[in-house]
This record gives sequence, C-alpha cells and structure tokens, in this order.
Amino acid sequence: MPSASISALTKAHHSPRIFLRMNPLIFSLGLVASLMTTQAASLLLKDGWIFTASGPILTNASIFIRDGRIEKVGAGLTDKADTVVELKGQRVFPGLIAPSTVLGLLEIDALRATRDTTEVGEYSADVSAWIAVNPDSELIPVARANGYTHAHVIPGGGTVSGFSGLIQLDGWTIEDLTIEKAVALHVQWPGFALDTTPQPPGKNAGPSLEDQVRDRDRKLREIDSFFTEATAYSEAKKVAKEGFKNVPAWEAMLPVVRKERPLWIHVNEARGIRSAAEWSVRRGFKAIIAGGRDAWREAAYLAEHHIPVAYEHVFTQPARDTDAYDVHYSAAAVLNKAGVLVAFSEGTGQFGTSQIRNIPYSAAQARAFGLPYDEAVRGLTLNAARMLGVSDRLGSIEAGKEASLFVADGDVLDLKATVTRMWIRGREIDLSSRHTRLYEKYRKRPTKQ
Repeated sequence: MPSASISALTKAHHSPRIFLRMNPLIFSLGLVASLMTTQAASLLLKDGWIFTASGPILTNASIFIRDGRIEKVGAGLTDKADTVVELKGQRVFPGLIAPSTVLGLLEIDALRATRDTTEVGEYSADVSAWIAVNPDSELIPVARANGYTHAHVIPGGGTVSGFSGLIQLDGWTIEDLTIEKAVALHVQWPGFALDTTPQPPGKNAGPSLEDQVRDRDRKLREIDSFFTEATAYSEAKKVAKEGFKNVPAWEAMLPVVRKERPLWIHVNEARGIRSAAEWSVRRGFKAIIAGGRDAWREAAYLAEHHIPVAYEHVFTQPARDTDAYDVHYSAAAVLNKAGVLVAFSEGTGQFGTSQIRNIPYSAAQARAFGLPYDEAVRGLTLNAARMLGVSDRLGSIEAGKEASLFVADGDVLDLKATVTRMWIRGREIDLSSRHTRLYEKYRKRPTKQ
C-alpha cells in the first residue's frame, strides 16, 4: 500500500470525531484509561546503599522517582510516594550497559535461522542493526537477571559494517526497545599479525608474507579512500543547489564525516590499534577502540588523544608466550592509570550474547588486579554511557536521569550476589527468565517413591 494511503488510513482510525460517532462509550472509557496511565506515578526506594557511579557511595539513603525519572537522591527523604520499597540495607546500582553486543541478533549460534549479525558486502554503511533485533529473544531476560538494562547492538561483517543502535531491555516491539537508532558507525580494522607458518611448495601453499602485507595495505588504502569519497560527497551536497542526486550509502556516512557520530573501530593487535588510532586522529574522527586486547601497550597514545576502549579480553589467554599470565587481568588497570576511559564488554563472538550476564565478573577480575573499585563499577555503567553519548540520562544514579536501576542483595562484582528487583524508566521489570523457569521445572520433577 502506498505511504499516502497508510497515512490517510491512520488519520481516519485516530480521528476522535469518527471514533466517537462509532462508539461513544468506548471512546469515553479509552479517554479515562489514557488519563489514568499518564498520571504521575511516584516511587520511593528507602534506606539502602546507593552506588551512584558518578559520586560517593551513599549509606542509609533513598531515591525518589517520578514519571520514570530520578528526582531526589539522599538521606532522610520524606516525600510521599505511590509506592514505597523498603531496601533494608540492600544495594542499589545504576542499570548496567553492555557496550558492544549482538543481543537480539543472535540466539543459537549453531542455528543459521537465529543468526542475523552480519550483512553481505564489504562497505555497508547504510545498514542499521536496531531494526533486526528480536524483542522476544530468550537472552534478553537472562541479561536483565544480572543487572543489565541496556545494550549497544552492533552489526558485523565486511569492513564498514553499518550503524549500531542502543536498546533498553524492556519492550514489546523493536520500536519499544530502541532508544537510539544510530549510535556509531562500525569499522573492522585489518589485522597486522602475519601467518608465519611454513607453507608447503606448490599451488596449495597459502599467501606469502609479502602477499599478506600487500593485502593488508590494500585494505587500509580502501578504508581511507572510502572515507575520502564520503567526505567529498558531503562537501558536494553542501554546495549543491538543485538536482543533487542522493546516494543512500553516502547519505548514511554524513553523520560520521560531519563529526556528528563516532566510529567504533574493532581491532585487537597492538600495531592495528596504533594504526587505527593514528588514522582516526589524522582524519579528525571521534573513535572508540572495541575489543582492544593489546590496548594496554598503547595506553599512553590512547590517553593522549582521548580514545576510549570497550575492553573484551579480561579472560582471554595471553597472546604471546612472553606475556605474563595476568596481562589481560591487569590491562584495564594499566589503561585506567594512563587516563583511558574503559568499559567492559563480552564482544560479538559465538557466546557474546549468552555471556552478557557474566560481564560484571570481568570487572571484578580487573578489580582484583589493580583497577580501583569505583572504576570497575563505572566500567559497567557510566563509562559505557559516556562512550555511547547517553551519559546525560543513563549510567549513574543522579537527579534528572532515567530511573533505570536495580537492587541487589550484595555487591554487583560478587558472584554470589543476586539481583532482587529492577526498574527501567521507572517501570518494574519481571526478573524471570528461561533459566528460572527451567530451575522451577526441574526442582519439582517427580522422584521415585
């Protein structure tokens, strides 16, 4: 159906006059229900430990929430609320944010029909990941169960993969979930490591070292050329008066070349990280390094140019036999000490979605190997929000921010702690999941008499 027809149909169905003439009673009841749902709903979380992430930990403090936003945080709040929750010393944390995931795009890696993580083609700037998210994914409630309220969903494949979206982990439809449709453009940076395995003679031999270097340099030139052409398109559009022909792929690049959206560059090896960082500085792009296995080796350069790292490798085995056993355990501490903004992530690999719930334990391991406690918590909350450009409304417990937070009976970094209650935009969320349903099912299984 043409869009004009859809618009006309929509207007007809939503015309109060037509609807009232059809059924005045239903219209009246609907209006009353609408007014009731828009009334100010207030909530008081009373007498707990408040881990604000942006400031000190508050003890015996309360949070007053109205219309899904935090109005007050502090001790001795006496505001009247529709609902009062006695925390009794439990801990309240900002909702956790997964900074680079394929949550909702991947369900079971072994089943092709449940994988929607990659697009064909090398340069797919006009791809948007948010539109492919499955709101009914069983892994969304599993992530919620350990404190995650938001996830940065990114596309994969090719060299320029497309734009990522930020979703909240509560909603019936894709539109309900998505709160930012175009967070950043994602680039898969060529690897600098060379395969030095001796090759057998003959036509079955793999590429030589020289061929590998040429292929890598060709890819780097192609990336630079692509962004140069996108910049030229942007400049041409600025000066064009009439008859300019829009090209969807280049239109998608405009927010990046105009410095309105950042680049997330996925790279792990030290030389690749340095190459990507120098390129982004030269081009004037705001960049975030995703993956960043060897980012600690380039900590000084990254800090100097304010390039954050979404770190995915706390539990990755050392890449070189000369590395210490704890090189990745302590990498976040090294980066933080140098002044690099660090957030913790699981990445987009085979288990990237099912393991989101375990990301807090990456932060806990980094804490055990030198990262300050406050930075470990920020690495799960506020630092991720800063990288995603939403720190004005997410990532910490402050007046004016969204009431997306959770209550736990222990420390978020403690494996034994349990999330007991959660709110997203002030709406309490059911914490049941496939895991809890299976637990209840098999706990009640029949036994032999």
